[in-house]
Amino acid sequence: MRNGSNKKGLVLIAVLWIVIILTLIITSVVRSSRLNVKVSLAAQDSVCRRWTGLGGIETAIAVLREDLTESDSLFDLWSDNERDFNNIQLGNYLFTVKVIDEAGKLNINTATKEQLLTLPDMTEEIVSAIMDWRDSDEDQMTGGAERGYYQNLPFEYEIRNGNFRTIRELLLVRGVTERLLYGEDTNLNGRLDSNENDGEATPPADNEDGRLDKGWIEYLSCYSYDKNVDADGNKRVNINQADANELKESLGIKESHAKWIVENRGQNQYQSIADLISSSSPKESKGNSSGGDSQVQAEPLDLATFSNIADKITVDGAEQVPGRINVNTAAEIVLAALLGGDDKAYQLAGNIISHRENLPDGMKGIAEVLDVSAMDIDTFKKIANYITVRSNVFTIRSFASTGSQVISRGELQIEAVVDRGSSPSAVLYFYQGQTN
Repeated sequence: MRNGSNKKGLVLIAVLWIVIILTLIITSVVRSSRLNVKVSLAAQDSVCRRWTGLGGIETAIAVLREDLTESDSLFDLWSDNERDFNNIQLGNYLFTVKVIDEAGKLNINTATKEQLLTLPDMTEEIVSAIMDWRDSDEDQMTGGAERGYYQNLPFEYEIRNGNFRTIRELLLVRGVTERLLYGEDTNLNGRLDSNENDGEATPPADNEDGRLDKGWIEYLSCYSYDKNVDADGNKRVNINQADANELKESLGIKESHAKWIVENRGQNQYQSIADLISSSSPKESKGNSSGGDSQVQAEPLDLATFSNIADKITVDGAEQVPGRINVNTAAEIVLAALLGGDDKAYQLAGNIISHRENLPDGMKGIAEVLDVSAMDIDTFKKIANYITVRSNVFTIRSFASTGSQVISRGELQIEAVVDRGSSPSAVLYFYQGQTN
């Protein structure tokens, strides 16, 4: 009897062990299944958010393609498009798009030392380092840095000694920090997020003043250029090369004006189209001159005639002119930098902004800057070579997030720099990453 009882006890213990082992196996399988499900959902979420973000990029590119290119302003649909750009739902996901005109910024490859010094928190040493980075020589500017400095860093790298290829390349320049480049808006979403207004509690460091302080990336570009064509896409007439007859026929001006342009360009030639006018230029033409008369006297251009032809003429034979600033989209800081950076420059920059805000489509040509309050001809002549009213390169930032069914937190940001001036539109820069 005792042997039978022992056998029954051993069987019971074996069964219990089998039950325990099976329970552990089932628990492990369940946990593994749950983990696989979570991994699968996370992967699915990542893919969906990526395609949602890309949908935002493509939507913005489509809007840019449909936009008229006669001029570009902040009234255009690419700039202010609540219907197509804000919280657009794709299934359970949303995208919000922000489009930034690169021509509304100073071009880091063409900006002067004086212009760069007007930026907030900029120093002489950093400007010199920027100049040394983009020039082709090894002659170090005072306070700057050339190849030797970068090769003696703990993790050495080569200096560019050429144009900046992306604006984030500035982070490689001596003295430039993320705080200077991005400001408090490190995720570049244009919103004052909670972590950007809590002091030192969470990155980034901020001054907790309830205002979003932006960095240099808001005011600097390396992509902007202006096509050397008029509003209709026709090649501009070079006033340093065209003869009087060509000027007359191509521009529709009087023979007397065409003669004056040719006679006054001399050996030095015109450095700017604004050299055609001066503070003594009459506002209106004196009248018509008969065509084909060799005795017609040369007549200085009046302001009205200059305004009519300003978009059709050039002093540069290049197909593209880098770094021109769109006066319809540039921020006050950028316009002030262009105008000299002093108090008068800021006042005039404010006047430009007020003037363009009262125009339904912004300024259609650079000569309209002469209509801005307190703008004189001498000031206009200083900036005429550096301004435009059209844009070709835009930065598109698409923020994709979950909608009603929250699977993961945060946003996925996709950034693309797009040149719509080429056909088809070319992507010059692409970035994808989490914003928070």
